[in-house]
Amino acid sequence: MENHSQNGTEAPLKVSTLNCIDLSNPDIHQSVSLLKQACLDCGFFYVINHGISQEFMDEVFAQSKNLFHLPLNEKMKLLRNEKHRGYTPVLDELLDPDNQVHVGDYKEGYYIGVEVPEDDPDAEKPFYGPNVWPEDGVVPGWRQTMEKFHHEALEVAKAVARVIALALDLDVDFFDKPEMLGKPIATLRLLHYEGQVSDPSKGIYGAGAHSDYGLITLLATDDVMGLQICRDKDAKPQIWEYVAPIKGAFIVNLGDMLERWSNCIFKSTLHRVLGNGQERYSIAYFVEPSHDCLVECLPTCKSEDNPPKFPPIRCATYLSQRYKDTHAELSVYNNHQT
Repeated sequence: MENHSQNGTEAPLKVSTLNCIDLSNPDIHQSVSLLKQACLDCGFFYVINHGISQEFMDEVFAQSKNLFHLPLNEKMKLLRNEKHRGYTPVLDELLDPDNQVHVGDYKEGYYIGVEVPEDDPDAEKPFYGPNVWPEDGVVPGWRQTMEKFHHEALEVAKAVARVIALALDLDVDFFDKPEMLGKPIATLRLLHYEGQVSDPSKGIYGAGAHSDYGLITLLATDDVMGLQICRDKDAKPQIWEYVAPIKGAFIVNLGDMLERWSNCIFKSTLHRVLGNGQERYSIAYFVEPSHDCLVECLPTCKSEDNPPKFPPIRCATYLSQRYKDTHAELSVYNNHQT
């Protein structure tokens, strides 16, 4: 982390300047222009006036803390299942194997997906099924809060996707179709960084450098700085900039699937989290289209001079491989099941 100068005094942190999209702005052309500029440049932007109240956001963060403050043996009863629902312990996830030497991320998390009952035919799909919920007596009101947030965040994501569609010269409702965000794979992930100090020279990170897998990610954070982005992953050395938290705003970033869909016109950017010794909480909401959606080059993103760079792929096939590549095998936790 380059925040120390040669004489040991702290140099100012490099903080990124990101565009801010106001979802209540009646001038849609301005929003499209700001979003397009952000997506061509770095794939990160802020979204404000998104319709979720600050009071409710505060409640979601408070309930997240309530869960992570439980004793580890209670949390291990809620260990994530094969469908990536439930608790993920510290070091469970390894996002940057080249630099994180045999050590995973110094964060714990909790996955909540689209709730589908076990007896529903859709529950056969890899990213649908019942969630893992703590008993109400353990964390009162927790499930109701998280289900409400899951629903409200999806509406925000759909609103952002409409602006993205216009920025790609598509119909405004392109992503609203049933095979896209009509039946989405949408995953809420609560995150807790325990106050460890990151040291990139030793491969120790809150979250290793990665790009997100899917369409878009909404991120709400507390007021502790930690998220960094790298606008040019091929630069040597890589230049990392902090993204400042803004109260009440979502930080939104594009995922690899949208980069693929747009034939690399829009950017999915490398990002990571560095711990500074302070505890940090964040809430990520990952949005992808339906399981059966075929991700193939958008008609507005190809030409004779710029043919499609990737073959078509089913969304579920693509996501399953990406999750498998970055998470520990569940069998490593067998000793905790007793």
